[in-house]
Amino acid sequence: MTADVLEGGFQNAPIEAATVFRAALDALARPGKVHQVAGVLPPAPLGIAAGALALTLCDFDTGVWLGPSVATDNVLGWLAFHTGARQVDREHADFVFGGWAEMLPLTDFRIGTADYPDRSATLIVEVPVLEGGHRLTGPGIRDHARLPVPDPAAFQANSQCFPLGWDAILTCGDRMAGLPRTTKVEG
Repeated sequence: MTADVLEGGFQNAPIEAATVFRAALDALARPGKVHQVAGVLPPAPLGIAAGALALTLCDFDTGVWLGPSVATDNVLGWLAFHTGARQVDREHADFVFGGWAEMLPLTDFRIGTADYPDRSATLIVEVPVLEGGHRLTGPGIRDHARLPVPDPAAFQANSQCFPLGWDAILTCGDRMAGLPRTTKVEG
């Protein structure tokens, strides 16, 4: 185990995790609003926001699937050491981390059931930018918001499955923005 695996976690876990959790909740409640997070330094190539979300949302009961771009030995070791989360196959993932292209096909990820729509995957998608982009409307958005959505058609199809479907949080370095299944993506 390298020092990179042991370092880079929260210094004051209860306070910092609560701050990141609040930012994640607000991001999903107000789609398109960008939040900045700090407090972690995960091993590359995992971004700061994605790492902060992993430390906040994942634990030993959590199934995590990592895309090939982030499934390095250091990232796997870092997540195991700091969260205890176990790596699972795509069909059993609670949280999915990586780039959009490596997450395809999305049909492998859980979308919940009629009795338990909350038993779906949350996609933590690293994107190059979080400015401008596609027009978003729906719950939590006063008029409209804009985010560069990686695949508008996939998000449109996902929102049509409501109350089923996956939720997504787009991350870019130390920033994140939520795209829940209720958000309508135009374009």
